[in-house]
Amino acid sequence: MTVRILVPSGMLGSGFPPEIIDRGLELGADVIALDGGSTDSGPYYLGTGTAKTAAAAVARDLRPLLRAVATAGIPLIIGSCGTSGTDAGVDWVAGITRDVLAAEGLSLRVATIYSEQRAADLGAFLDQGRIRPLPPAGDLDAATLDSCAHIVAMMGHEPIAEALAAGADVVLAGRATDTALAAAVPLMRGLPAGPAWHAAKIVECGAQCTTDPRSSGVLATVDATGFTIEPLDPAVACTPTSVAAHMLYETANPFSMREPAGTLEVAGATYRALDHRRVRVEGSRFEPAAQYTVKLEGARVTGYQTMSFTAIRDPHILGQITTWAALLRKVLTDRVAQTLGLHDGYSFDIRLYGFDAVLGPLDPDTRPPREVGVMLLVNAADQATATAIAKVANPLMLHLPTPDMQHLPSLAFATSPAETERGATYEFALNHVVAVDSPTSLFRIAFPEAL
Repeated sequence: MTVRILVPSGMLGSGFPPEIIDRGLELGADVIALDGGSTDSGPYYLGTGTAKTAAAAVARDLRPLLRAVATAGIPLIIGSCGTSGTDAGVDWVAGITRDVLAAEGLSLRVATIYSEQRAADLGAFLDQGRIRPLPPAGDLDAATLDSCAHIVAMMGHEPIAEALAAGADVVLAGRATDTALAAAVPLMRGLPAGPAWHAAKIVECGAQCTTDPRSSGVLATVDATGFTIEPLDPAVACTPTSVAAHMLYETANPFSMREPAGTLEVAGATYRALDHRRVRVEGSRFEPAAQYTVKLEGARVTGYQTMSFTAIRDPHILGQITTWAALLRKVLTDRVAQTLGLHDGYSFDIRLYGFDAVLGPLDPDTRPPREVGVMLLVNAADQATATAIAKVANPLMLHLPTPDMQHLPSLAFATSPAETERGATYEFALNHVVAVDSPTSLFRIAFPEAL
C-alpha cells in the first residue's frame, strides 16, 4: 500500500502555480495537505484572532485546490486556519471556502475542527496537575490562563482522521501540528508511524526541502518501509542533502521530534537519491509516548505601542552613531520624567537599521554606515501615554546633535505625523502541554456539511 501526499506550498495564501496541482494529480495524489498558519509571525494574530494573509490570497489558492478535490475525489486538509487556528480563523477560512464553492458551482462536504480553549476548562486540568511547562516556560497559574485573549490547543492527526472517516471532502482545522495534516491519511490507512511522520515533517513547508525553495509543491509517497519525495516543478530537484536538512528546521534536535502521540526518531534514517530528482528515505521510527499530551498556546495584551521612524544621513553623526543613540536614550528618559512626570511604567527601544538593528552588539561590522534608519518603539500601559512619550521624542529625533556638534542637524522623519499608533501589543503567555485522556477530547468537530 502507498499513500501519495500533495503539498502545494508552505502556507495557504502564499501562492503556487496552479499547474503543480495538475502535476500532482497526474502522479496519483491521494490527499492534498496544506498548512494555514503558524506562530512565526508573533503573538499578535493569536491575541487578536485575525489572519496575516489577505482573504483574496486565500481564495486564489483555494480555487484550484477545491476544483482538484471535486475532480479527483481526494480530500483536502488545511490546518491552523486563519494563521493561529482560533475559532474565528476556522470560520474565516470556512466562509471563503463557501464563497469559492458557490462561485465555482461545486458541492463538497466540509468539516470544521475547533481548537480554541476556555481558561475555566483548562483550570480544571491545572488543578489536577495535568499541565506542565515546556522549556523555558515556568509553572502555570490560573491568573495567566485568565489573562490570555485567546488560547488554542495544538491537535495531532486524530481529530482530522475522525473528520475524514465521517466523509469529509475538505477538513478545515484549527491549530494543528504542521505534520498532522500530511500524516493523517497514511496513518488512517495503516502505514507505519515512522515513515508517515517523517514524510510529513519533510513536506510541511512545500518546496523548502528542494534545491529551489522559491518553487512550489512536493509529492511524498509513503509506504510500509519508508517514503519517496519529489518536487512538482520539473526544473527542480530533491537531493539527499536538501531532504535531510529539513530536519534542522524548527526542531531542537535534528534527529528527534515530539508529536502529541510520541516521538519521531530519525537518527538511523538513510537518504538515497533514486535519480536526479527523487530521494528515498528509510529507517525512520516512531516511539509512542506513555501519555498523550497536547500543546497549549496563549497570547495576552502587554500594553500599547507607538512607533516613530527617522533617518540619518549626516556623516558626522554616523561616525559616532552609538554615542548619538546613547545620548538619545538618556535625554529622552530625562525629558519624559521632566515633562510627563514618568519614571517607570513605560519602556522604549531604539533600533538602528543599517547599523546593528538585527544583531545588536553581536554585529561584527562596526564601520560607520552610509545611512541609518532610527526606529523608536514606545510601550506603555495605555495608548495615550505611549504616544505622549513618542511626541516628547519628536524634536530629538529631528534635531539631536552629538555632544561635539555646534549646530543642530536636520534628520528625516519617514512619515507625517511622525508617530504611528500600533495599538495593543501581545506576548505568548503559554508554552505548556496538557495530559489528556483522549486525542480528540479538547477539540470540537463539526462534521461534514455539503457546501
